[in-house]
Amino acid sequence: MDPTATRRIGRTDVAVTQLGFGGASIGELFHKVPEEDAVAAVRAAWDEGVRFFDTAPWYGRGLSELRTGAGLRDRPRSEFILSTKVGRWLRPNPDPAYSGAPWVGGLPNEVVFDYSYDGIMKSVEHSRQRLGVARYDVAVIHDLDNLYHGTGQKLDGYFVQLATSGWRALTELKAAGEIRAIAAGINDRGLITRFLDLVDVDAFLVAMPYTLLRQDILDDEMPAAVERGCSFIIGAPFQSGILATGATNPANSDYAKPDEAVLERVRRMEAVCARHGVPLAAAALQFPMGHPAVTAVIPGARTAAHVRRNTETFSHAIPADLWSELKHEGLLREDAPVPS
Repeated sequence: MDPTATRRIGRTDVAVTQLGFGGASIGELFHKVPEEDAVAAVRAAWDEGVRFFDTAPWYGRGLSELRTGAGLRDRPRSEFILSTKVGRWLRPNPDPAYSGAPWVGGLPNEVVFDYSYDGIMKSVEHSRQRLGVARYDVAVIHDLDNLYHGTGQKLDGYFVQLATSGWRALTELKAAGEIRAIAAGINDRGLITRFLDLVDVDAFLVAMPYTLLRQDILDDEMPAAVERGCSFIIGAPFQSGILATGATNPANSDYAKPDEAVLERVRRMEAVCARHGVPLAAAALQFPMGHPAVTAVIPGARTAAHVRRNTETFSHAIPADLWSELKHEGLLREDAPVPS
C-alpha cells in the first residue's frame, strides 16, 4: 500500500496522505522523548513522503504542538495538511512539581475543557501560536466523550455548549478559510450518532473502535456517518500498542494492560500473519484502509526509526488470503471491508 497516495476528507477539498503522523507520542505519552528525537521523527515523516500531521493541545499539554511546529517550520506550508484539536485550552500551572498522566513529561500547563464559542476561538489561537502557523487545516472536536465527562449531566452540558455556542465558532472559521475541515474525535461507541444528530462534521477521527481487533461500529455508526458524507481518520491503529508489539511482550491495549482474552486473540492473529509472512503491525496499519470511507491512519512515533518502521509496514505486501484466513478463524468480521 502506498503511504503517499492521497484520499479526500469527506466533502471537502482537503486531501491527506494515507499514512499520517500522530503526534501523541512526541507529547511524551508513556515515555520521555528527547527534543531532538521528537523533531527528528517529524522530519523523518516528511522525508518518507508523509504530508498529514495530527496533534493536539492535550498531547503533552502543549508540547506536541510545539514539537510538530518545530519539525515543519521550514517546510512549505502549502505542501502539508495540519490537524489539531479544540475543546481544551491550556493555562500555566505554577506548581513546579505539577505533572499529570498519561504524559510522563510535557509542559507545566493545566487543561480547561471548553466547547463554547470563546473557548474554541481561544484554543485555535493558542494552537496557531504553538505550531507557528497562521492557519491549520483540520479542527477536531476533542474528547467530548464518556472517558473524560462520564455519561450524565456533565457530558450532556458540554454537547449543549458545543451545539449552541462552539459550533458557531467552527463554522465561522471554516467560512473564513481559517480551517478547511471539521472533525470529531471518537473513543467510545455510541457517540458518532450523537454528533450526527447535532452538527454537520466532515469526518470522525476514530481511536480504538475501528482496528484489526475491533469493528463494532460497522453495525450502525459507520454506515450512518457514511450516509451523511463523512469520512474517517483512524487514530491508535495499534490499539494503543499491542498490535505493534504482539502478545509476547505486550504493550497496552485500549491504554490499559490487556486481559487474557485480548492476548489470546492477538496470539492467534500473529500465527495467521506468520503463516503468510506478514508482520502483525503491517496487517494492523493496512486493515482500516480497506474501508472506502477511511482516508488515513495516523500511528504515533517517538523517533525517526519508528517513523521508518511505520512506513515499511504500511508498504508491506499483504496477500488476500491473509484477510480470508482471519475471517475464517473468526478473528475478523465477515463483513469487514479489507484492502484489495
